[in-house]
Amino acid sequence: MYKVEVDAEKCVACEECVEVCPSDVFEMQGEKSVPVNAEECLGCESCVEVCESEAITVTEVED
Repeated sequence: MYKVEVDAEKCVACEECVEVCPSDVFEMQGEKSVPVNAEECLGCESCVEVCESEAITVTEVED
């Protein structure tokens, strides 16, 4: 299981994370990306790699 967070202060609304995520974890809400389906995260960190503003963190958590 993974914890997915977006730092709203850093997010520049580029939507790259929304486009690259294979599990549809993110959606745009207003001018920010929000992890609305974090429980679906595969931990691939594709979103982290494409986020130029370094606003996304993915952390593995134990149940």
